[in-house]
Order: sequence, then C-alpha cells, then structure tokens
Amino acid sequence: MKTIRRLLYGEVVIAVLLVTLGFVSLFYFFDFVEELQAVGKHRDTGYTVAQALLYVALMLPSHLYELLPITVLIGTIFVMARLAQSSEFTILRTSGLGPWLALRTLMVLGLGFVVFTFAVGDYVAPMADKSAQLLKSRYQGKVSVGKTGAWLKERQAYSHYAVNVGALAPDASMRDVRIFEFNNQGFLVSMTEGQTGTFGKDDSWQLNKVDHTEFTSTDANATRVERNFVDTFRWSTQISAEMVATAVLRPERMGTIDLFQYIRHLDANGQSAQKYEIQFWKKVFYPLSCLVMVVLALPFAYLHFRSGSVATYVFGGVMAGISFVLLNNVLGDLGALQGWWPWLTAALPGLIYSFISLTAFTWLVIRR
Repeated sequence: MKTIRRLLYGEVVIAVLLVTLGFVSLFYFFDFVEELQAVGKHRDTGYTVAQALLYVALMLPSHLYELLPITVLIGTIFVMARLAQSSEFTILRTSGLGPWLALRTLMVLGLGFVVFTFAVGDYVAPMADKSAQLLKSRYQGKVSVGKTGAWLKERQAYSHYAVNVGALAPDASMRDVRIFEFNNQGFLVSMTEGQTGTFGKDDSWQLNKVDHTEFTSTDANATRVERNFVDTFRWSTQISAEMVATAVLRPERMGTIDLFQYIRHLDANGQSAQKYEIQFWKKVFYPLSCLVMVVLALPFAYLHFRSGSVATYVFGGVMAGISFVLLNNVLGDLGALQGWWPWLTAALPGLIYSFISLTAFTWLVIRR
C-alpha cells in the first residue's frame, strides 16, 4: 500500500503543481499588462517596469490562495481519468485498492492541500499583500480606501468617537485624520482634524498640524464654538495600528487573527461586523474545499474512457471549479444582504459541493 500511496500522491501533486503554475502564470501576465498603465501614470515618481514586476509578484500569493481548490480539482481529475484510461487504476483495484481505501488515501492527500492552502491564505498572502501596498504607496504617496478613507468607532467612559483615516503613508503614519467626539446624549462635543498622525506606544495617537474645534452648549438654544490650531495633539485610544490597517485593507486580504480581533473591536463599539464575520468564516472553511475537491475527483477513476475523452472531463473539472468560486462569491454577497448567519453563508458552498461529491461517489463507485 505504501507503493500505491506514493504513486497516487506523486502523480496528483505533480499534476496540481503544473496546473497551478499555468493558472498563476496567466494571472501574472494579465496583472502585469494592467499594471503597465500605472507605470506610465507614475513614471515621474520612479515607478518603473521593475517595480511593477515586483508588485505583481507580491500579489501572486493572493491569486494562489483563490486558485488552489480549482487546481486541486483539475489536477486530481486529470490523474484519475488518465489512470482509468490506461487501465492502471484497474490494476490498482485488483491489487487491493478498494473504494473506501482509495477515498481515505485521497483524503489524507486532501488534508495536506488544506494545510497548505490555509498557510498561504492566512500568513503568506496577507504579508505579501501588505508589502505590495507599501511598495506602491512609496511611489503613489499613500494607501487609501475609496473617496472617504477608513472609518472606525470607539466608546470610552463618558463619550464615544467616530474616527476617519484618509490614507496610510509608506512609513505607516496616517494622513488626513478626523476625530469626531460625541457625548452620551449623542451631541457633537468636538472635532479634531490632523494632517498627519502616528501611533504611540502608550495607547495613543499623536496628531500633527491640528485644527481642534470644541462645541459647548451655553443654554438650550445656543452653542459656543471654540477653534484652536495646534502643532501637536495627543489622543488616548485603544485603536491600534493593526486595526487601522485592517480597516484600510480589504477583508479577504487579512489573516484570521486580525479579522477576529477587528470583529471583537466592532462588536464592542456597537458596529456591524457581519461582512468581516463572513470573511472570517470563509477563511476557516475555504481551505477545507480542497478536501471536497479530491473526493469529487475520485469517481472519475471508475469511469470508462475512450481515446481523447480525458480532455473533456478535465474541461468539466475546470467548469466545476469556476462554478464553485462563483457560488462562493455570490452566496457571500447574498448572505451579507439577507443577514444570514455568517458561518452558514461561508460554509454553504462547501456543503453543497460535499453533497455532490458524496452523491457521485456513492452512485458511481459504491453501487458499481
């Protein structure tokens, strides 16, 4: 059995590696072509083709994470179909490789793909994406989110704050910081605007070139406005640099721990965290889809193939993989709109494909 396992594992790993390399190369080429526009736009700041090549390379781990379930499915289908067409799998069956043993063997390999996918998505891709954004901001000047920047909220003992960070600079400092302070009755107490800001080590922010405005109610119908311009302003807060970076970066580019901490912060301050909760559970369930894909590919080893029909089944695998990604994205957006349970929204694509793979295994393998 060790020889059979080595044969199957070697064939599948090589096939998955080649398919992954092909898909990643395509993404690298298309991303580079698109990035050439940024080279022309920021040529005056020193953003050259070399920096564009490095930026696109740093984005590859994110593509790899998204592609792995598809490439695992295609690579495994190709190996199973080829073994069936050449009658090698029939020889393996007569050597004692029964359906359940074949399933267990592939599931062990699938677990290896699960661990690898989780490591790429939770550690390699977030770090590479942050490096890519910092590389680009070095030449573009900042990393921003849309037109309004990132918004955060914090509750303190006697007031609560709405915080807006326009952008992050390459040196991890903040640009265009605005802090709105409200009292417990919901009235605006003060507004602080700083051109730049840095994160202190004592749970505080240090703002520079500050416009500070205070609103004081003198009676029921009058409010006194006092405006001051100061060079520096210290604001005590529990909002860390990681939380701001989390708000600036896309949720799918974040690690599981960062997502969990940010969700706790949002919950503690009464903000909706459903989008981030869905992404958190996607981080948990998405790597497990590799396990589903190897099970889905196993029935192809029990089909009868004519000459040239392997390519047809591989094409079917491509379509099945693409449909899984589309279903994952559609259900994620639908779940956020309809208010579904985050864990169910994230797990539903995997559950659907698990049902399909187990049904195919039972119908095509066990009942034969």
